[in-house]
Amino acid sequence: MKNNHDLAVMHWGTYRVTTDDGVLKSVKPVEWDRNPSEIGQSLVGGVDGESRIRRPAVRLGYLQHGAASREGRGKEPFVEVSWDTALSLIAGELQRVKTEHGNSAFYAGSYGWSSAGRFHHAQSQMHRFFNQFGGYTGSTNTYSLAAAERLLPHIIGDLDVLQKQHTHWSVLAGNCELFVAFGGLPWRNAQVNGGGANDHSLKYWLQTMEQTGTRFINVSPVKNDLSSVKSAQWMSLKPGSDTALLLALSYVLIDESRYNADFVASHTVGFDTWRDYLTGTKDGKAKTPEWAEPLTGMSAESIRALAREMSEKRTMINIAWSLQRARQGEQTFWATVALASLLGQIGTPGGGLGFAYASTNLAGSDRRTFSGPRLPMGKNLVHEHIPVARLSDMLLNPGAEYQFDGKNCRYPDIRVVYWAGGNAFHHHQDINRLINAWRKPDTVVVHEQYWTAQAKFADIVLPVTTSLEREDIGSASNDGFMIAMRQHIPPFAQAKSDYGIFAELAGKMGFGEEFSEGRDPAQWLRHIYEISRPRAEADGIELPDFEDFWQQGKMEYARPDAPQIFLKAFRDDPQGSPLATPSGKIELFSQTVAGFDYEECPGFPFWYEQDAQEQQAFSARWPLHLLSSQPRTRLHSQYDHGAVSRSTKVQDREPLWLHPQDAAARGITEGSIVRVFNDRGAILAGVHISEDLRPGVVQMSTGAWYDPQDPTQPDSIDKHGNPNVLTEDRGSSRLGQGCTAQSCWIEIERWDAPLPDVTAFQPPAFVGADS
Repeated sequence: MKNNHDLAVMHWGTYRVTTDDGVLKSVKPVEWDRNPSEIGQSLVGGVDGESRIRRPAVRLGYLQHGAASREGRGKEPFVEVSWDTALSLIAGELQRVKTEHGNSAFYAGSYGWSSAGRFHHAQSQMHRFFNQFGGYTGSTNTYSLAAAERLLPHIIGDLDVLQKQHTHWSVLAGNCELFVAFGGLPWRNAQVNGGGANDHSLKYWLQTMEQTGTRFINVSPVKNDLSSVKSAQWMSLKPGSDTALLLALSYVLIDESRYNADFVASHTVGFDTWRDYLTGTKDGKAKTPEWAEPLTGMSAESIRALAREMSEKRTMINIAWSLQRARQGEQTFWATVALASLLGQIGTPGGGLGFAYASTNLAGSDRRTFSGPRLPMGKNLVHEHIPVARLSDMLLNPGAEYQFDGKNCRYPDIRVVYWAGGNAFHHHQDINRLINAWRKPDTVVVHEQYWTAQAKFADIVLPVTTSLEREDIGSASNDGFMIAMRQHIPPFAQAKSDYGIFAELAGKMGFGEEFSEGRDPAQWLRHIYEISRPRAEADGIELPDFEDFWQQGKMEYARPDAPQIFLKAFRDDPQGSPLATPSGKIELFSQTVAGFDYEECPGFPFWYEQDAQEQQAFSARWPLHLLSSQPRTRLHSQYDHGAVSRSTKVQDREPLWLHPQDAAARGITEGSIVRVFNDRGAILAGVHISEDLRPGVVQMSTGAWYDPQDPTQPDSIDKHGNPNVLTEDRGSSRLGQGCTAQSCWIEIERWDAPLPDVTAFQPPAFVGADS
C-alpha cells in the first residue's frame, strides 16, 4: 500500500514523504520552501540502516556486576534484553538512588534537538517523568551561546526574548546600507531551527539586499562564512581577536567624535567608565587601531576606514553565536552591544544590532512568535543545576565549589545519568576527559535511535522511534506554520516513543496514572493543542478546532500587521519602554557584573591581556588554530550516518579545510589523510586545500560520530574525525561558564600508515540474549 506526500517536519525542513508498504521511499521539500536543505535526503536509508537500535540492550558487565563494572563503559559488548528486563533494571536503580542519595543524584539535564514535534520532545518527556519522581539535577543555558545568554540580561535583556524582536529582513532590504557581519552569515547554520523549519529565507533575503544596494562586510577568518553574497568584502582577522577589533572601532568613533552622544546619554549608562578604559586612562593603554593591529592581523588603516564607514551609513552590526564560544566570549558580545550603542542606530529601520541573523532559521523572519503546543512538565523540586557545558567538571568533582554568574555554587554527587535527546559525545569538549567523567556515575541510561558513541558508552540503551514513526504536531517560534505530523512508517523493530517508555517506567514505579493522566499519545496531542489556544490568541492567531487542523494537515499563520524593528519602542521612549536591565538602559558599564569581582569581567567590554598571553603561549607550541563549525550536511551529529553526510567524507573521514601555505609546509596535498593532534588527543581527517581561510587557521565541522581505534585504551586516536577530541573543556569565564570550543590550538601531520576502517556507524558487539 502506497502513501504519498504526507508532511514530515524536521529541524532542518519540511518534506513530502512517500512510502511503500511501510518503507520510506522518498522525501521531497515542500513547494513553499525557497531554499530547502539537502539534509532531508539522509532520511531514506538512514531510518532503517545498520546503525539503528533494534532492541533494549544492557552492557554485559553492568548486567553481571552493576555499578562495579563502570570502567567497562565503551569497552564491553551488549546483551539484548526484553523491555520488561530493561525497565525493571532502571526502575530498581532509580528507586535505590533516590532512597540512598536523594533526587539531586539524578542528572537529567540531557539536551534538545531530538524532535521537531512538540509532544514527542524527548527532553520534555524526561523532565516530566523526573519532576513527578521528585526532581533531578538539571542544566541551564546552551552549548551554542551560554556566554551570551548569561551576559546579555545584565546589559541589554534576555536573549531568548531579543531574538524574536530582530528587525525583519524586509525592513533591512529597504533601509540597510551597510551590513557588517562579525562571524559572517553562514547558510549552513540557517538550515535549522529549534522546532521545525519550513521556509528557508536567508539566501533569498541576502541576495535581495545585495540587489537593492546593501554593502556586506564579512569579518571572519573564513571567507565562505558569507558565501551567499557574491559581492561581500572579506575582512580576514585572527580567530579570537574580535573583541580587540570591536574595542578599536569604538575608540575611533570616540576619538574622532563620530559617536552619537545624544543616544549614548539618553539610552545607555556607564559611558564615562568605559571611555576611560578605551582611551587608556584606566590602564595606560589606549585601545587604538595600532594597538589592535598585531592582535587582529588587520591593518590600523583598515580598522579606521571601517569605523568611519559604519558611522557614515545606516549600519547593521550582526554577531554570530560562534564568536562567544571561546575564552572570554562574553566580552565579544558586550563589545558588539557597545559599538552599536556608540553608532546610535539601535531602533532605526535598517540599522542597529543583531545577535542571531543566520545562526538559525529564526531571526529576521516576518512571522508570528507563537511557538505552538507544549507538554506540561510540572515543577522540579530539586533546585540544583549546572551550566550545561560543565558536565565533565560535575561528574569528576562531586562536591567541588565553582563560581557562576555572581554565585558560589557546588557540584552535586551524581549517581545516575539519564539521557534522552541530544548527544554529549557530540556537544561536549575534550571527549577523552568526558570519557573519564562518564565512567564515574553508578549508572548511565540512554534513549537513542542509533548506535552513536553515547549509546555505546551507556549501561542501558533503549531504542526510540523517529519522527516518521509516530504522530505529532510540528511548530516553531517565528516559523509561521503548524503542521500535523502523521505517522509514515511503523516503529522500527522494538522501538518505542519516549512517552511510551516513560509511561511504562512510571507504571512500574507507582506513578503511571499521574504521568499519563489517562491519555494515550493521540489524546495528548489534542490536549496540548487545546491548551495552547489562549497563547495563540495572545499572539494574534486563531486556531481552528483540532479535528479541522488535523484534517487540513497544515496551517500558516497570518504575518504580522506591521514590520518589526529591533528595540524601536525603547529608542522612541526609553522611559516608557525600558529594557529588562537593572537601569532599564543599555549598560556599557554594569555595576552588577563589576560587583562579582571577577578579574576577567571587570564590568565593561574588556580585553583580558592575561588570557591573550596564554593563547600566545599555546600558539607557540601548537601553530594552527582549529575552528569547529556547524556542518552543512547534518544537524550537529544527527544523520552523520546518512547518505548526504557520508557523501562528503574524504576516504571515509571527516573533511578538514587547510590553507595552501600550511599544507605545503607539511607536505600535505588535496585528499590527504592527516593526523590532527594536541595535548588532549588525536583524530584522523581528510584534507581539502582552500585559500578561503586565512593561513594558520584550520576548519572542521562538528558532528562526526566519535570512533576510537581501540576503545579499551585511554586516549585512543579517533579514526573518524570528531574535533571535540581536541577542544578545551574550560568555561568561557566565571560569568558565563560557556563552552570554549573555538579557543583550540593544534598541529597536523601526514598519516602514512595503513588506514584503519571507520566503524562509527556499526552496532557494538552483542553476546547472549535475554529470553
